[in-house]
Formats: sequence, C-alpha cells, structure tokens
Amino acid sequence: VQLQASGGGLVQPGGSLRLSCVASGFTKDYNAIGWFRQAPQKERERVSCISISSSDPRISYADSVKGRFTIPRDNAKNTVYLQMNSLKPEDMAVYYCAATIDSQCRVIVGLGQGTLVTVSS
Repeated sequence: VQLQASGGGLVQPGGSLRLSCVASGFTKDYNAIGWFRQAPQKERERVSCISISSSDPRISYADSVKGRFTIPRDNAKNTVYLQMNSLKPEDMAVYYCAATIDSQCRVIVGLGQGTLVTVSS
C-alpha cells in the first residue's frame, strides 16, 4: 500500500488545518489508517487511528488531541483526513499517515512521506 500525505503548512495558534492522506493499493493489505507525528528530539506519537471497516469504523485519539482533532474519511476517494482545530505550538511536528494491519494502528505496513505542520504566531 502506498500513501500520500499533504496539507501541512504554517498556522497561528488557535487556528485550523486539514491534512489529507490518499491510500492506493488493495484494502485487504491493511485494516486501518493512522496519523502519527514526530517533533524534533521527540519520539513518534500516534495521533489518531480509524479502521477501514465501513460497517463499524473504530476511531481513537491521543489524549493530547482529544476534542480538537477529528479523523474523517472518504472511502470513495480512499482518503483519510486529519482535521486539526485549536492548534497549539506543541502540535508542531512532521505528520505522517500510515496503513496498519491491526485496527488500533500499532503495526505499520505502509508509511507515507511526512507533511510539516508549523504552529507559530
């Protein structure tokens, strides 16, 4: 599976940004799409995860983004978004989307290139 992430940029604190992740390949090869981020000198953090099951999608968020981020998807476009609201300086990082074999986004089978999110006034 190949993934293409986009949508990063510069935003002021309190602002919003939407990232997109387009997946190509067979859906049988993965069970979920997750968004991860990595800030300088920090470990990669799982931000959000959504299973690709149409009937009962499982969604999870890191505590640090709950209530501010959402992970909508458009199955027809094979696209998963990360809607980021009320952005804080600590949200600044390179954001990656990944396909995972498990529904909790723990075992990555495909990783897209990162997109940089800068939160600064």
